Amino acid sequence: MKFLFASDSFKGSLTSTQATELLTRAAGGVFPGCECLGVPVADGGEGTVNAVVSAANGRLVTAEVHDPLMNTIKAAYGITDGNKAIIEMSAASGLPLVPEYLRNPMNTTTYGTGELILDSLDRSCRDISVAIGGSATNDGGMGCMRALGVRFLNKDGRELSGFGRELSEVVHIDTGGLDRRISECKITVMCDVKNPLCGINGATRTFAKQKGADPETIEQLEKGMCNYRDVIRTEFGIDCDTIDGGGAAGGLGAALRVFISGKMQSGIETVLQFINFDEKLKGADLVITGEGCTDSQSVCGKVMQGVGMHAKRLNIPCIGLSGSLGDGAEMIFDYGISSLHSIVDRPMTLEYAMTNAEALYYNAAVRMFRTIKAGMGTG
Repeated sequence: MKFLFASDSFKGSLTSTQATELLTRAAGGVFPGCECLGVPVADGGEGTVNAVVSAANGRLVTAEVHDPLMNTIKAAYGITDGNKAIIEMSAASGLPLVPEYLRNPMNTTTYGTGELILDSLDRSCRDISVAIGGSATNDGGMGCMRALGVRFLNKDGRELSGFGRELSEVVHIDTGGLDRRISECKITVMCDVKNPLCGINGATRTFAKQKGADPETIEQLEKGMCNYRDVIRTEFGIDCDTIDGGGAAGGLGAALRVFISGKMQSGIETVLQFINFDEKLKGADLVITGEGCTDSQSVCGKVMQGVGMHAKRLNIPCIGLSGSLGDGAEMIFDYGISSLHSIVDRPMTLEYAMTNAEALYYNAAVRMFRTIKAGMGTG
């Protein structure tokens, strides 16, 4: 019996690697002599770089960059196969880097993300994937592009610094200084949201509030983003409101697409390609996946959906073991997941479940494997 384990992390309690270790121990107790292979996975959010580096035998590197407020910090990203870089923009431009009392997307920039891309170029990487979730920014990606050599100019010809508050001042964009090495690169944008740059579902109106913007600030930022969109449309012939995911990370999605020809791709699909997941599937009798909470959002580019679909294509059954099951969890059955299990075995608080996640997960895994064994007997 060969099992393949590919679970997302349970945020705040279990890592993907811990889940694999617990599943391996539980499977060995029920199926002595079974073969267990575990691969850490993530969907482009928190933990993506670590999962890819671990599964693909890559390495972490660190660069000195600027955070969303332009303070100097050290941020890590991953390199695999010699010249493939995987970057989480949140490492340099993420919301957790900004103290709550200073959160205001008028005053934040993606400049540090551009610096991470530059550092990867300096290390001879020419295949660069950028995960763009969890940002503290709403600068249209100006800061990131400025770090790469693009100049955003106001009506007086002065170069802007790339903060959200400057979106309304942009009248001309000069790409003549863009780092020439970018033309040698394949740029993948790991993004699972479809929001356009502007409008009711755009970057500002959908995400700016959670980054610290009050209603008045949201209106100012939206006005500025519309100006920025119009300048891009006039000078480059591209309407950012037609780019699926253009509004992700405060407009960074649009900038990566327009200025450096980034290709939008599902986060989980990018990760599964990085770790050669289909090769690892070969010969498996059963796949176990999971996540902290399985609900209707699980079919929107999350780990279980991706793992389930890849297993389904090879006709390998796949079971989900999750922290909890929420509204719409059954929707995952349409994506290659045959059965769902939860680690919650009695009424309990979320705090209790997270504190005791390791024991709850292991016990649930044992029950799951015993059920599988019973099913094999009846079959």
